[in-house]
Amino acid sequence: MSATAQPESVRFTTKGQVVIPMWLRKQFEIEEGTRAVVQATPDGILLKPITAVSIRRLRGILKRKPGDKPLAEEWANHRRAEKELEETKHGRNTGP
Repeated sequence: MSATAQPESVRFTTKGQVVIPMWLRKQFEIEEGTRAVVQATPDGILLKPITAVSIRRLRGILKRKPGDKPLAEEWANHRRAEKELEETKHGRNTGP
């Protein structure tokens, strides 16, 4: 079945728990212990499972190229430059 299949009704327990139908658990590779992000949207509650598939899609986004500065160093340089711009903008440049 696809994600656009006919909506299915579920019930919430007194603890706010809900059982995701088996066909959706299989489709999205949800297993016992799978974590999810829960987000309020204009249409209702969005539940995004965090699975191995979703993690694989994200892998490499922050991967550095050979010879690049470490991300922490690059971020520190960025923050320093932002601070200098802000101080210059407000006439508070205390640097040399």
